[in-house]
Amino acid sequence: MHNSLGGQEQPPNPLTSSSTYRKLERTYRYWVDKSVPHIWSRWLVLLVLIGLYGIRIYFVKGFYIITYAMGIYTLNLLLGFLTPQIDPDMEGPTLPSKGNEEFRPFVRRLPEFKFWYNCTKAVLIGTTTTLFPIFDIPVFWPILLLYWLVLLFITMRRQIRHMIKYRYIPFSTGKKRYTGSGSKRPAK
Repeated sequence: MHNSLGGQEQPPNPLTSSSTYRKLERTYRYWVDKSVPHIWSRWLVLLVLIGLYGIRIYFVKGFYIITYAMGIYTLNLLLGFLTPQIDPDMEGPTLPSKGNEEFRPFVRRLPEFKFWYNCTKAVLIGTTTTLFPIFDIPVFWPILLLYWLVLLFITMRRQIRHMIKYRYIPFSTGKKRYTGSGSKRPAK
């Protein structure tokens, strides 16, 4: 490989080599994919990361604007998690509203794994930004907290009204099991 500046050959940089990048990306993807079935473990790791972030913010006594931005982003993700993929307000009621209608499962706009993944990325990026003092913008944190709580209250109230209006519950406990050893089946 010739360099245009001196015509001398330079060895490839292993950190910028595309094969090294692909190998790191493949390894990262492998571990992320391996974590998919471990729902409780993933969420426990996220809670630990949030706790560590909170401890860091408490001891540093700063970076409240970063925490506020993370809170707004997480609230946006939560709304996507609680909202159906097909919004009945925009496309008409597609969820069953009567007992005799066909059952349609609740499909989220933001699946659980992507919700967890994006929250984890947000916490890791937020923690990384607390290492740089340029992001420590002085603000009066109680106002940010109050404003975030007002946003949370207003958006959750609207979302709950939407859920009641179109009769859907974004959570399920799994498949229903019928155990009726004493009940008789109707004769044909």
